[in-house]
Amino acid sequence: MKGPHNIIRLIRTGATLERTGAMDVVLEAFRAPPRLRFAARLLGWPFKWLGLQGDLALPPATRALTALGPAYIKFGQVLSTRPDIVGEELSEQLKYLQDKLPPFPTAKAKAMIEAELEQPVSAIFSEFSEPVAAASIAQVHRARLVDTGEEVAVKVLRPGIERAFRKDVDAFYLAAAWIERLAPFSRRLRPVEVIKHFEGVVIDELDLRLESSAAAEFAANTAKDEGFQVPKTHWFLSSRNVMTLGWAEGIGLNDLALIDAAGHDRRVLGARVLQLFLNHALRDGFFHADMHQGNLKIAANGDIIAYDFGIMGRIDEYTRRVYAEILMGFIRKDYRRVAEVHFEAGYVPPDRDIDEFARALRAVGEPIFGMDASRISMARLLAYLFEVTERFGMETRTELILLQRTMVVVEGVARSLDPHINIWQVASPIVESYIRETIGPKAVLRDLVKTARVLARFGPRLPALVEAQLIRTGNPTTPAPADRQVKPALLALMLALAAALGLGVGKFLL
Repeated sequence: MKGPHNIIRLIRTGATLERTGAMDVVLEAFRAPPRLRFAARLLGWPFKWLGLQGDLALPPATRALTALGPAYIKFGQVLSTRPDIVGEELSEQLKYLQDKLPPFPTAKAKAMIEAELEQPVSAIFSEFSEPVAAASIAQVHRARLVDTGEEVAVKVLRPGIERAFRKDVDAFYLAAAWIERLAPFSRRLRPVEVIKHFEGVVIDELDLRLESSAAAEFAANTAKDEGFQVPKTHWFLSSRNVMTLGWAEGIGLNDLALIDAAGHDRRVLGARVLQLFLNHALRDGFFHADMHQGNLKIAANGDIIAYDFGIMGRIDEYTRRVYAEILMGFIRKDYRRVAEVHFEAGYVPPDRDIDEFARALRAVGEPIFGMDASRISMARLLAYLFEVTERFGMETRTELILLQRTMVVVEGVARSLDPHINIWQVASPIVESYIRETIGPKAVLRDLVKTARVLARFGPRLPALVEAQLIRTGNPTTPAPADRQVKPALLALMLALAAALGLGVGKFLL
């Protein structure tokens, strides 16, 4: 939010949308109300001459986003997966942003590889192709290892990409701050916190060492998942700006004609994409958070291959249980339970009416069930859901942003494969299985064992903790530091449990 350049950047964004003709396309796609259309044209038209021209060969929206830079391209990639929100025509245009952006010269990529890996390219690779894919962050080359002859994918970051992203994000901070000041009702959505979260995700994506680590962890978690593959990470040929993975041979998930020609069942693939994502999110708490069609392929045997692990999501066990219970409540049409979970998790302020909230949720969920997916207007559904969250004072949960965003993308991918997919029927077996494993009797026993383990570790320290607490209680003028105080109720609970378990049980559990 520093400097006037951010104001200029935001003005140029509107001017570029106006100059490229994308303003009308975007407003129409989102069915913007007349007032918003008027305000957008009023602000954009006088500054049209400041807008970037972009590539004249591209359609308006794609032309504007590519001209504005990588952060805007990311936004377009998400929209490309949602024809039910932006329309088939715009969605098809935006698919260009997934992996068909203009590449940078191969000579520059080789120079970066040699600088990073401290070896000549010819000493590492016997073959090294021109770019086979280029996206907002990096481009990919197909190569063959000198040592083993294995085919690999070499990913190289775009030169100067970090500086470009920081420039965009800085302007986004300014826009978010203005929104909070000028529209107080928007504060519950925490625009600045959302941008902060986005910044953290993007910065991680700009370090390919972290992506290599994510790929390896994801491969280990999903090794036994039927019908799913993750390419092998080559650690010694990876660094901050370069990453080498095994080559993923297959048909891109955005090439429906080739998928049909190869004889793959798109309905099966659509269901599998959705179920794999739910399994990774609920079972592992670690999921691919950029699962658009450009990052997925279909192998000859029908397996889904995932790659590009720059954006990964992680959610803790408690949040997973909350998420699963909410999904299960919708699947069972138990809107009262969905409402209760929202209140229990603190997602809705406690002073709101739980029955009214349950009634509002029913209005969101009921139109989905028993209806062909092609007849559901996701745009209208999301608009109504937004009204509900505003009415009941729900704040944006930054820890759930990536999960919610990925769910939107994955649902869009599944719908592109099977327009008639019923997401609730497909999700039901995965969510039910997770509920049985984590909220049933076995889960309660498992939680008690975990609690006992933690308490057993405190066993040797209990006498000192009790003595310290008694001293502090007897001499109130010397209170213990906040991080070392022991609440009386907690202390009593620890003592009681320790006595019940006994030192022998503690050692056994450890």
